[in-house]
Amino acid sequence: MRQLQKDLNQDRLIQTSLNQMSAVVVDIETTGFSPDNGDQILSIGAVKILNGRIDHDNYFYSLIQYEKDLASSIKHLTGLKEEELKNAPPLADVLMDFLKYTESLPFIAHHSNHEKRFFQHAFWQLYRTSFKHRVFDTSFLYRIIDTVEHSVRLETLCEKNQIEVKHRHHALGDAMLTAKLWVCYVEKVKEKGCFTMQDVYEKLAKLP
Repeated sequence: MRQLQKDLNQDRLIQTSLNQMSAVVVDIETTGFSPDNGDQILSIGAVKILNGRIDHDNYFYSLIQYEKDLASSIKHLTGLKEEELKNAPPLADVLMDFLKYTESLPFIAHHSNHEKRFFQHAFWQLYRTSFKHRVFDTSFLYRIIDTVEHSVRLETLCEKNQIEVKHRHHALGDAMLTAKLWVCYVEKVKEKGCFTMQDVYEKLAKLP
């Protein structure tokens, strides 16, 4: 919440109409949850929302080189195969292409702390610099409407909003589901009087 309050005083992004906001919706598949303990990114998927609309033709997807054996649980969950990961480009090359794709746009993610942790770790390890993209979480919107817990499964929210769940646990598939969910909840929060991210932050600050 301190970060939300801090953002209230920052740039014009949070004052942009949600209908006009552009962002990159991103998802990653990883070997686990802790980059500090050696977990690595296996794939990155992203799709752009331009002026409030999903650009279905403008997406990013790449596997990332991984030389070790995959845990059976990861193979079962993601469908990724060790051979294709061994032949994939290294993280440094993928991140450079990804940054060209994202430009200076903010990110949107579901359970965004996961993405932020891995990007922060990768940026520091590879470039000795901090990860500077603004990241918005889907919970910023759905908590205003549903007043539910912070952590809700992506497929649960999609099913609740009649969004067909396809290609789950595939980085690009999950990015597309997240984009559809974000656009859906933008319409819902507008009905609650939230027309910018600043409105959203102020509404969140009043929640119990």
